[in-house]
Amino acid sequence: MTFVTKLTFQSGDKAVLDRVVGDLKQFVERKGAECRGPHADQPERKNVPQYRTLQPGDEFPSWSYTVYTRRIEIHGADHIAREVGHKEFPDSVHVEIEVEQKKPLGHRRN
Repeated sequence: MTFVTKLTFQSGDKAVLDRVVGDLKQFVERKGAECRGPHADQPERKNVPQYRTLQPGDEFPSWSYTVYTRRIEIHGADHIAREVGHKEFPDSVHVEIEVEQKKPLGHRRN
């Protein structure tokens, strides 16, 4: 059975995000694993209301920021994916890791 490790990176700092994802892709490819991506999602614009007091009513202008997302998939090479999962990333980059088990074609469930 093959494992696919899916990594999702999000940050408000596009330059840092692109550097982290680019460095990670180079690392995975140097180790000889198959890496797909990075795939970019549309930037997502967020607005957060800011209140002057704890009571509803008087507000400051909303705080607006953009979240950028990149996705990478590592196919097979479980030891490399495990190594990636233990890497340190900048605090400004949020990382989610999902592992999916792929069964060969024609495989029957018991």
